Amino acid sequence: MLHWRALRALGDSGLAEQAVQEALLRGWRSCAFFDDTKGSVRAWLLTILRNVIIDMVRARAARPGDTGWDEVDELSDVRYAHPDFSDRLVDGLLVADLLALLPAQQREAVVEVILRDRAYQEVAEEFGIPVGTVKTRVHYALRSLRNLPRGA
Repeated sequence: MLHWRALRALGDSGLAEQAVQEALLRGWRSCAFFDDTKGSVRAWLLTILRNVIIDMVRARAARPGDTGWDEVDELSDVRYAHPDFSDRLVDGLLVADLLALLPAQQREAVVEVILRDRAYQEVAEEFGIPVGTVKTRVHYALRSLRNLPRGA
């Protein structure tokens, strides 16, 4: 998941691997900040990865063409390995707005499977529906969100 996200953002497999390594290193260094009441490990690591990617992009923009990974590491700071209050607030508002666009059944499936990081089987048992139905709801919800016009 981390590599896929980094590759999609950076467009280069080598840079994506570096970003994932740095994200995991930052996660290891700041594991004392992890609070499972605020979300899953997956969401936490994805947030760290997002910050690493931002650092990489900023470093490359500041000195295009000659910024190596060593310079990115020097420019980055472990303080930013965990999101601050404003990041969480903005992300939460954006997610809430996007979820409100989905039909109720799709929204419930996405919240349980993606945001609460629960297994499809567990969610299906709780909802009293087949696993395939949960997977279908999540699939169509994510497809709908991906197909939204930019800026919507």
